[in-house]
Parts: sequence; C-alpha cells; structure tokens
Amino acid sequence: MGKHKSKKYAAMKRMIGPKDNRLKEKDRAKGEEKIKKDPSALKEKEVTKYPSCLFFQYNTQLGPPYNILVDTNFINFSIKAKLDVVQSMMDCLYAKCIPCITDCVMAELEKLGLKYRVALRIAKDPRFERLPCTHKGTYADDCLVQRVTQHKCYIVATVDRDLKRRIRKIPGVPIMYISNHRYNIERMPDDYGAPRF
Repeated sequence: MGKHKSKKYAAMKRMIGPKDNRLKEKDRAKGEEKIKKDPSALKEKEVTKYPSCLFFQYNTQLGPPYNILVDTNFINFSIKAKLDVVQSMMDCLYAKCIPCITDCVMAELEKLGLKYRVALRIAKDPRFERLPCTHKGTYADDCLVQRVTQHKCYIVATVDRDLKRRIRKIPGVPIMYISNHRYNIERMPDDYGAPRF
C-alpha cells in the first residue's frame, strides 16, 4: 500500500516574491508612503449651505399672509372633522392664509373618484391658489417635498405620517396638522400659531 497524500491542515497560500520575474516593473514599486499630517495646519471641511432666512432659530421668510401647501388627506380629514379649511387656518395662525394646491394634489383628488367629490369641490374653491407642476408623474408627496426644499416660504398642511417625517428633515418648514377637531402647527415661533395642548 502506498502512502496517501493529503493537503496539510492550515497550509499557507504561496505568495509571489517581490523579485519574481512574473511581476511587472510598475507592480514592483513600493506603495506610496503616507504623508504625515501636520497638527498645526488648518483643517478644511465643507459645510452645507443654508439659506440666509434660516440665520435665526426660525425661518424669517415666513410672515403674513401665509402660503400653505395643502395635501390631499388634509382636505379629507378637514371634512371629517367638519372644519372650514380657510377659516380654521386663520383661527390657527391669527393672520391671513392663502391655501395653495398643486396640480399633483388636484390629480390625486380627481383619481379618488365620486367618494371624494366634496374634497374636490373644496379644492376648486376660488380662495385656493393653484400652483402648476412642471415635473413628470403625479405623486403628490414628492411634489410637495421638492417644492418646499426649493422655496422655504410655505407651510405644509398634512396628516400623513410619512410626509411629516420627510418634511421634518428639511429645516425651516413648519407643518400644520389636525388634532382635537382643530388645526395645530409645529415648528413655528410661539408668537404665531395656535397653542399646543
């Protein structure tokens, strides 16, 4: 019987030596030595640019008359809570309010059909300002987030949790919502807006 040859346990892989003729000249060069950092040198880092209206704690571009971007579900919940949209906004902010509605929100309301015809009629009220959309698609949440990031002069009225979460990440944009059969607002100075309970 012959000897049985088996691989050695935990055998190391063979590495190519630095003087092997299979290596090319550029591969033989040693790796670049790390440059030592001078601790006294100035450190440069890029800082994200914020608009000048956010110099103070709150957005200074916001002032009466307030432009309020209205979401689809905000109108539906206002109807369920039996609230007049424009009058309740004025009661909340103690100032003139201009509810703005984008083409995407109107398209969303039209898609919902006969069940939401009252909401559609409210949205077509002449007191509502109509904002045209230039982007593709009719997804209202993306449209509102995009508009708010470009222009910080809006308050967003919504009841949608996901949309609220997305808007909270954008600095200087207050959110209006419905609680206890009235409108409330978050991230506004205490001088404006309804008191929170």
